[in-house]
Amino acid sequence: MTAIAMLSVAPVIEGSMAEEVAKAVAALDEFDVSYETNPMGTVIEADDAQTLFAAAAAAHDAVDGDRVSTVLKIDDKRASDGIAAEKVDAVEEHLGRAAKRER
Repeated sequence: MTAIAMLSVAPVIEGSMAEEVAKAVAALDEFDVSYETNPMGTVIEADDAQTLFAAAAAAHDAVDGDRVSTVLKIDDKRASDGIAAEKVDAVEEHLGRAAKRER
């Protein structure tokens, strides 16, 4: 079984959120997950959804602020052991090229 999630944790503040987002990402290191951060959030992979929930809660709690906004979207693939990279590979196969454009 593989569970994949898109996590976005951010304090509701003006100015840069980078320092607080870094705290959220660092909190993920305490869990048996792999992750990749991008400009819009962090993709997390674990063996089960419960681990994703726990990691997301820790990331949320790591952010300081009077108000913190957290979004968690989980794809719990119970019938297979695929990984997030395979999803990208499948799209690229249909595209016939890399699914990334450099600016």
